[in-house]
Amino acid sequence: MCQRKENKMFVIHRLGCLSCPGRSLLSIIMTLMLIPSDASSQNIRIGKLKYNGGGDWYANKTALPNLIKFCNKELNTELNEEEDVVEVGSAAIIDYAYIYMTGHGNVVLSSAEALNLRRYLIGGGFLHVDDNYGMDKFVRLELKKVFPELELVEIPFAHPIYHQKFKFPSGLPKIHEHDGKPAQGLGLFYQGRLVVFYSYECDLGNGWEDQRIHNDPEEKRQQALKMGANLISYCFTTN
Repeated sequence: MCQRKENKMFVIHRLGCLSCPGRSLLSIIMTLMLIPSDASSQNIRIGKLKYNGGGDWYANKTALPNLIKFCNKELNTELNEEEDVVEVGSAAIIDYAYIYMTGHGNVVLSSAEALNLRRYLIGGGFLHVDDNYGMDKFVRLELKKVFPELELVEIPFAHPIYHQKFKFPSGLPKIHEHDGKPAQGLGLFYQGRLVVFYSYECDLGNGWEDQRIHNDPEEKRQQALKMGANLISYCFTTN
């Protein structure tokens, strides 16, 4: 879990989000990064979502650390080198600008957890759901609990998320074949803002993992890492 409770930047960040639900979490973070702090420069952390239902939320153990290293090198970010585990019903979820969710199987959100996730996303958070092959039919139902009024839509190729430092004019790259369907970048938009990015039939996380695990060609791994960097860049500068 996050260990930044006494960090002035994040104390103010939490207060700002609670008092101004329409204000972006990321705008607050980027502003407060300018405030001097005694804390380590690498105090910005990203989280992996822990959920119930039996699905392997813990999959792809090397994925986020590798993505973080890539972003710190290519985007000059100062992300902490390890991700945190964040429970979907935890109040600490608002400490994170980017939350990653993956797995192969079942996902179950209680009413309280769905409400907590909804408040986080409406308050400026960003959720990246990465189907690791097998979670699609479950996660779609659970996202309906979070935003019953919204429908997943395919994100246009012209959307800024595909045009950060790395350009993907044809949208989400195909990393793993699985069913042979084309990769799709789907999203939930709340009041015009992209709050959930769903990478479907793609498996970015497998591409982020150590090469020895899936033996992916380096070209595919680079595509996955670059698209992941675009997600981080969009989350921290545009969203």
